[in-house]
Amino acid sequence: MITIIDYGIGNLRSIEKALQRVGADVVRTDDADAVRAAEKLVLPGVGAFGACMAEIRSRGLVQPILDAVASGTPFLGVCVGLQLLFEESEERGRHKGLGILPGKVVRFPNADEAASLVDADDSTERLKIPHMGWNTIKSVRTHPLLQDLSESPHFYFVHSYHARPEQFSDVLATTTYGVEFPAIVHRNNVLGVQFHPEKSHRAGLQVLKNFTTRVTPFAV
Repeated sequence: MITIIDYGIGNLRSIEKALQRVGADVVRTDDADAVRAAEKLVLPGVGAFGACMAEIRSRGLVQPILDAVASGTPFLGVCVGLQLLFEESEERGRHKGLGILPGKVVRFPNADEAASLVDADDSTERLKIPHMGWNTIKSVRTHPLLQDLSESPHFYFVHSYHARPEQFSDVLATTTYGVEFPAIVHRNNVLGVQFHPEKSHRAGLQVLKNFTTRVTPFAV
């Protein structure tokens, strides 16, 4: 059973349908006890980091999420759900995150700033913010979440900010858009994907299937 944390923000129906398509039993909830007792958790997110954290706090879900993570429950953050794993974000001010992973969330450089970071043949059109469209990811190490994917799978991204972890050991795969940034983060039972697997066709469904069938609880 996959439990989607419903805090009133996010493409809940899309991620729910994608998980069901790969054979998962799915429930959506904002009940604290249900979050603590979940077999596996998914935290989706769209929009602004601060607004998402405000809704999670207002529903009393911060501690239940932290308790579930501490107990070894497999956890997957999607898009802003990945960003919320970190200590803080600089989006529209400074906002405190869940603090599960050390590091912060920062904005992509604008086109002029990024021009000095890419080859002269690259078009600054590709560096418009938000980063929106299909990009390949490059795995840093092996993990069950990445099984049965091609060597350079394509995923769909929509975001203006990206994670900057303090520890590179928390990065499972990267993508480059002007700068290299984490496409997938991982520590113990916690995973986060910056892309939208529910919008990424076959590769995205494979990631969700892997989380459903191959990612196991972490012994604590």
